[in-house]
Amino acid sequence: MHYNRCNETNYIMTNKTFAPFELKMTEQQAIDGLKSTYGNEFTAADVRAFALMNNIGYATVTKKIKKFRVSPGKWNLTVTKKSVENIEKSFKSPSAMPAAEKNLVPQKDDTFVKFGSFQDVKKIIASKLFYPTFVTGLSGNGKTFGIEQACAQLNREIIRVNITIETDEDDLIGGFRLVNGETVWHNGPVIEALERGAILLLDEIDLASNKILCLQSILEGTGVFLKKIGRTVRPAAGFNVIATANTKGKGSDDGRFIGTNVLNEAFLERFPVTFEQDYPAPKTELKILENAMTEVGVKDESEFCKRLVDWADIIRKTFFDGGVEEIISTRRLVHIVRAYGIFKNKAKAIEVCVNRFDDETKQAFMELYDKVDADVDFKEGEDVPTVG
Repeated sequence: MHYNRCNETNYIMTNKTFAPFELKMTEQQAIDGLKSTYGNEFTAADVRAFALMNNIGYATVTKKIKKFRVSPGKWNLTVTKKSVENIEKSFKSPSAMPAAEKNLVPQKDDTFVKFGSFQDVKKIIASKLFYPTFVTGLSGNGKTFGIEQACAQLNREIIRVNITIETDEDDLIGGFRLVNGETVWHNGPVIEALERGAILLLDEIDLASNKILCLQSILEGTGVFLKKIGRTVRPAAGFNVIATANTKGKGSDDGRFIGTNVLNEAFLERFPVTFEQDYPAPKTELKILENAMTEVGVKDESEFCKRLVDWADIIRKTFFDGGVEEIISTRRLVHIVRAYGIFKNKAKAIEVCVNRFDDETKQAFMELYDKVDADVDFKEGEDVPTVG
């Protein structure tokens, strides 16, 4: 007589030989066994191996875990069949408003003046090729605005995501939301852009933490596997990723951009091209300010615009030479023009817009403008003359 062992305690005798019989295993035992061996997610091959190791039929095991099946040959112990059905319904309507009712093409801005990397970025978008693009440059020099206007001119949809240190996979890819007492899946902006073939704009990407690495496969153009629901999303034609940053993803050595982080090298390597955007040339910046002046209803102030441009140009040269620690951006100049349209006072418009700087820098900037424009007297608190 000999023993053919299949388990520590279970045998059956046939013709003086003990042969194994199929063990009875509860649903919970099957779940616990699979989880301890393979984790929460496993495939048909894993289940077959588990059944063989425990001398249980494959069909018996799959019957016990059928509510966790997310797709043919795949199970996820964190998702039940009922939740998958809800997911499938919500997946077709990923956001509050049906896709057909949304228009994600930005409006054309008549004040926009093209400069910097605009033409190159526009060509990439127009090609409809998948070609991730990184645009870097100092704050307030039109990086984001230019990308949006390129999409507007090409009638292309764009989805903008403002990145912070807290941005994670749930914010980008999507996750489960409680709706009317039920847990349903909602797509994040990345999935929305993938499915629509839109431009995904990752704004201020150098503020991100390593959680941004969830976009690795997307930056390779292969789409993404939604592990929580067992579904793969492939990019629609025209989808592309454009990222903007104040740094090159290496952090800010001078401390100007506190909060920027050193991005993973493998992540940065997935951007084939990087454009460095400078502030516009004086002639271009003058046109930008003149357009802004027209927008706020002020006429015949080209000379004021020119003096603002000269003032900013001197400050920038001093900044790059290490003479000052702050800079006047194109965006700050536009703020001054708009303030002038509101207050009808040049001195006040400049002063309220440089108040954001420390007292020493503010005073130095105002004194410099005094030398550029004799019509403005900050000591008196007003300029001569004012607009009526």
